[in-house]
Amino acid sequence: MRIRAISVALPGAVALSALCLPAAAQAAERPGATAGLDSFAARSVHPETSLGSMKFSKAVINGGKDIVLGTTTKQSVTVTYTATSSSGVALTEAFLWQGTDSSSPDTISGSLGTDDDPACTESTTRTGVYACKAVFHIDAASDLKNNGVAGTWKLFLGGFDLYADASYNDDVATTRIKKASELTADATPEPVKKGRTITVTGSLERADWNKGTYTGYGRQGVLLQYRKKGSTTYTTLKKVTSSTSGALRTTTTATADGYYRFSFAANTTTAASTATGDYVDVR
Repeated sequence: MRIRAISVALPGAVALSALCLPAAAQAAERPGATAGLDSFAARSVHPETSLGSMKFSKAVINGGKDIVLGTTTKQSVTVTYTATSSSGVALTEAFLWQGTDSSSPDTISGSLGTDDDPACTESTTRTGVYACKAVFHIDAASDLKNNGVAGTWKLFLGGFDLYADASYNDDVATTRIKKASELTADATPEPVKKGRTITVTGSLERADWNKGTYTGYGRQGVLLQYRKKGSTTYTTLKKVTSSTSGALRTTTTATADGYYRFSFAANTTTAASTATGDYVDVR
């Protein structure tokens, strides 16, 4: 992400100087940075969440899907939206931010910007209506070195019309940036006699963006599932809770040849994952 002064020559309009947007937009190049915050906060525009005559609507982040990142994931996230202004649209800016108040660095826990200005194209049938697209290039290894940024993020949109009047809305839409998770499963003994006990062990881990590795995800509910040989459907046998280190261990009774696996459902900060089924021969 880059924040820079803007100087754009506009036909029939004054040149644009610095884009004065709220702190979420003026936050610097990585999550949690605070460059440029004070200058906007001094304008005392908040607690309003939007300002100006330009309106932003129909925003869709990442096709409506969560943004799931591992420790080294590099992902391009597309955001589409509509900008409407009777005075035309000269320039828009898009930012993703997390926190409670975009006007203060103390209440912003994450911020991400685009490398290039969003592209906006005016409708051929509706004057003053622009279809816009912004692309966020997110590198988990460098952009998310703060585990607190997993969770709900808001979309900030701002811009200038052809008369250099500024507008913004710091809560146009929301998305969730989640940590990727991984599961393993190992069922023993193999083979086993029918009616005997099978022990299934494994581990649940999730991305730790600070450490750049996967670490155990403790005290989480995980399902033990079974698929009989020849079937394509898994059924849930029981719920298991991971230990503080993310370890999983449980038992079940051998009934027929089949596959055992663990399955973890997504929550607000962590994506879902399912272990590869481990086959057990029952004799």
